[in-house]
Amino acid sequence: MIHCDGYHPLMPATTPSSELNTEFSSPEAVARPWSEVEQVLTTAEMYWLSTIRADGRPHVTPIPAVWHDGALHICTGGQEQKARNLDHDARCVLTTGTPSIGSGLDVIVEGTAARVTERERLMTLAALWKERLHWDFQVGEDSFTDGGDRKGLVFAVRPAKILAFGKGEPYSQTRYRFS
Repeated sequence: MIHCDGYHPLMPATTPSSELNTEFSSPEAVARPWSEVEQVLTTAEMYWLSTIRADGRPHVTPIPAVWHDGALHICTGGQEQKARNLDHDARCVLTTGTPSIGSGLDVIVEGTAARVTERERLMTLAALWKERLHWDFQVGEDSFTDGGDRKGLVFAVRPAKILAFGKGEPYSQTRYRFS
């Protein structure tokens, strides 16, 4: 697992380059603007986190996440399967979207999870969790806490690649790459 204080050694947030995959898009489709994708990432409350178990089997679970400063942030107990998986292999995928086949925008974020342990960053993230998700985390020494004995490890997943699937007409698949 990568441990970091804030975002080192992860790269700073940038606006990605975009490319429409014409093979999986309507003939009249254009690449979705990054602002639409970022809006979905900012307003979504639930994601599906896919990680890899030590024996190579996949593990998928729903999880709340907060998009901030170019990364998705998740919180999990250190004893949970997803935390053990990220400790073994920090590569993961987070997905969000709508349950509809004919409308909406589904977004897939591929990246590597890195622990966030820096207190000032955790304070900012705890405030965002409260504002966006109505979860009242307190900040401990290097993690969130529930005010009792339970500790929540915080991870930042900075995207290496994002795919956005526009549903309805025109349907589209846009790939966003980060330098």
